[in-house]
Amino acid sequence: MESFYWVRVHLVVLLWLVMFMKSLCYENLGANSSDVYIVTLKQAPAVHYYGELRSDLTGVRHASSSRLNIHKPRNTSRTGQGYGSRIARVHDSLLRRVLRGEKYLKLYSYHYLINGFAVLVTPQQADKLSRRREVANVVLDFSVRTATTHTPQFLGLPRAWIQEGGFESAGEGIVIGFVDTGIDPTHPSFADDASEHPYPVPPHFSGICEVTREFPSGSCNRKLVGARHFAASAITRGIFNATKDYASPFDGDGHGTHTASVAAGNHGIPVVVAGHHFGNASGMSHSHIAVYKALYKSFGGFAADVVAAIDQAAQDGVDIISLSITPNRRPPGIATFFNPIDMALLSAVKAGIFAVQAAGNTGPSPKSVFSFSPWIYTVGAASHDRLYSNSIVLGNNVTINGVGLAPGTDKGTMYTLISATDALNNGTTVVNDMYVGECQDSSSFNQDLIQGNLLICSYSIRFVLGLSTIKQALQTAKNLSATGVVFYMDPYVIGFQLNPVPLEMPGIIIPTPEDSKVLLHYYNSSLERDELTKKIIKFRAVASVSGGQKANYSNAAPKVMYYSARGPDPEDNFLDDAEILKPNLVAPGNFIWAAWSSVGTDSVEFQGENFAMMSGTSMAAPHVAGLAALIKQTFPNFSPSAIASALSTTASLHDKYGGPIMAQRAYANPDLNQSPATPFDMGSGFVNATSALNPGLIFDSSYDDYMSFLCGINGSAPVVLNFTGQNCWVYNNTISGADLNLPSITIAKLNHSKTIQRSVINVAGNETYTVGWTAPYGVSVKVVPMRFFIACGERQVLSVYLNATTSNSVTSFGRIGIFGNQGHIVNIPLSVIVKISYNVTTG
Repeated sequence: MESFYWVRVHLVVLLWLVMFMKSLCYENLGANSSDVYIVTLKQAPAVHYYGELRSDLTGVRHASSSRLNIHKPRNTSRTGQGYGSRIARVHDSLLRRVLRGEKYLKLYSYHYLINGFAVLVTPQQADKLSRRREVANVVLDFSVRTATTHTPQFLGLPRAWIQEGGFESAGEGIVIGFVDTGIDPTHPSFADDASEHPYPVPPHFSGICEVTREFPSGSCNRKLVGARHFAASAITRGIFNATKDYASPFDGDGHGTHTASVAAGNHGIPVVVAGHHFGNASGMSHSHIAVYKALYKSFGGFAADVVAAIDQAAQDGVDIISLSITPNRRPPGIATFFNPIDMALLSAVKAGIFAVQAAGNTGPSPKSVFSFSPWIYTVGAASHDRLYSNSIVLGNNVTINGVGLAPGTDKGTMYTLISATDALNNGTTVVNDMYVGECQDSSSFNQDLIQGNLLICSYSIRFVLGLSTIKQALQTAKNLSATGVVFYMDPYVIGFQLNPVPLEMPGIIIPTPEDSKVLLHYYNSSLERDELTKKIIKFRAVASVSGGQKANYSNAAPKVMYYSARGPDPEDNFLDDAEILKPNLVAPGNFIWAAWSSVGTDSVEFQGENFAMMSGTSMAAPHVAGLAALIKQTFPNFSPSAIASALSTTASLHDKYGGPIMAQRAYANPDLNQSPATPFDMGSGFVNATSALNPGLIFDSSYDDYMSFLCGINGSAPVVLNFTGQNCWVYNNTISGADLNLPSITIAKLNHSKTIQRSVINVAGNETYTVGWTAPYGVSVKVVPMRFFIACGERQVLSVYLNATTSNSVTSFGRIGIFGNQGHIVNIPLSVIVKISYNVTTG
């Protein structure tokens, strides 16, 4: 599992890389600067030689013999590294021939999912490479970013764990690979000695554990089975800081530790933050974790490093890849699907790996989703029902709600309010220090005035930018012996949504400028001033803080969060609509407690803590990755599309009170701007953990189906050849996105009428199903057959007839439901964007 030799070689390569860059790459390269390019060759990668690694969907549950079938070809590839070494020599030879005598730097050789390499060259050198007949494609590297407890209970997971024999065995034998910011291996969420239950490393996994100063020998175990890092592209740009970013799998950010523990952290780990116990944390499954660090706290990451991470994860034998990252821009070219990351994941799917990706935090506008391809499972963020509420009660009996995971003041006692700007010492003035009201320096204040009182501080844009911190303000209050702190929102901070943050003393943050005005008006009107000098002679405003450490579970949930990226899926940079439903579904992503790196800085308020509460589609994606592990364990022979189908068709459409799932529509005051969610907000709905383990019917799509779809895009044949090395003429019957056998139907333009077919496979017992539907506005729908019997393992084709009854370009939504007499319900969202109707009249 650990390889000292590999790490020693890797460190030598990194040191050589830095020296090479200083001595060669930036020396005498001419007037044209160099950049990183990802070059793919026409010869197919290793995984393509094994054909499509598929097996019968109706494999016996927990059958160890069939369980490993999907991995046998990958084991063949890994047991001997000869093929990879041979391909690397081919890459080196090509570079030497094409760039004879010129300076360049090869960063990676990709051989498992992509046959190609990443190289630092000038644009002229890249052009030379692109003109070689062996070369299929040359793409400029691009940047990527992160898309940044109680949720197992909210999802009903304890029932699902019981089905799998309890949490200790739920997801066992499944390896989830995380392409993220690394991991803190010392965290108890990743220990392998939490119980006496046998927990062997899966035999199909062959990854290694890097050993460095920050990631010493013994960091990996039966839980954390592999860890590597990839930073060559970042190093060539001169932006990699080994001290801050750690040239190792160690997580200096916190994001990667958080996402890994959401999916597969240990069960029942106490969440203690700021000295208070907030309950126990558990991952979605007890799966194994493999870490492929390709993102860094200082700068994010680059596609060349991410592709290297994905390629290695697939070669190592992971079952699931979790990506809480998105590109910083839509990929250029004929379609968004044709980019190195998505195409690497297409090959991963061919190898039987389920790929999960965050939708992005670019909502709530339409077409804001940054995960594009039908073979990638895209997850948006929703709330769950746990809410931490805090409030302050003023002396005039007005209560103002706020945030802050803080203790309250003594019950029944009111404390005097003192504004920081009214408690300055003789040597400090607001003129000299315009930020003094942010309470960042205790030496600026008169302790005699503040001691035993509630200190009022300003929360300005500087807190948002990290120039001022709540922790420093709390330290100021402690130094001055204040009873607590009250933060009011600066009026220039508009529309900023504040997460609950830990406060070690009584306190509250009033999150809106409107409520902040109420507080300040009461405070100022209660001051007693000298009539002549106007100096304050008495502070009469009083208040008490209720505290925000106790959770409330009465919140209506789930609801789609305002930041969660929305569909429809943009097919290209012209924002044409792809006939692919994105996101696929939503999962808990708001206010998620999970493990935190001991040096994590992604959220400054949780620095030094073992847990952090984070929000984003980054938190939603690993929920689904962990649940996919449970499905993979229950149905070992499920293809990636079958796992996707089980998650989608069983998704919930209602909140915990039976009402429709709502979607927030605005960044400012999101709870005042919401309406029922559509499939473009929530995909198929909100993930349902227990139902996904018993889906009844499955929609299955193959690698060849995805290739037929790509070849069906107008003008795509040369691009498909460039990325995959395969000719579209092999795929005689190309299909549109709407014709892919997905558990959804999305029509970009319904020109009068269209017939769509879907094929389902029964993975349960014999059952009779009836079909019902609600038609989108302006569309008539008919499904044939409306009733059918299907035996276990059999296939049934459904024909869906759509007719436009009106002409408009306003998207309308419907739904097809397939209801089994044994209790299975299959949900198919139906979306029609443009409708063109031909009204024929006779005279």
